[in-house]
Amino acid sequence: MALRRFIKLPKHQQYRYKPRYWDPEKDELKERMERIESLKKGDTEGMKARIASGMKRGYMADSRARNKQMTRSNLVLLFIVIFLLGASYVFMTVYLPEIINKIEGVG
Repeated sequence: MALRRFIKLPKHQQYRYKPRYWDPEKDELKERMERIESLKKGDTEGMKARIASGMKRGYMADSRARNKQMTRSNLVLLFIVIFLLGASYVFMTVYLPEIINKIEGVG
């Protein structure tokens, strides 16, 4: 019998989890209130917290603002393309014939 107790392994340790009630909305509200208070003070830590929370929530969580920004950038791109097409048309009609004549030696 002594031999049996000598090679017997100990039981594994058990983890006893006791869940507590956690309200994520209340926690988020508390963080927002703290952030607002620190922004009212105007210190650098408040600014850091504001930037970090913006990154956590993701870039442009408001889809309307994102759509507005995309529309504006598309319009800017459209105007740039129209300007480049107009400039190339002027170049081809005014300067290209002169360049071709100089290359051919008619000049």
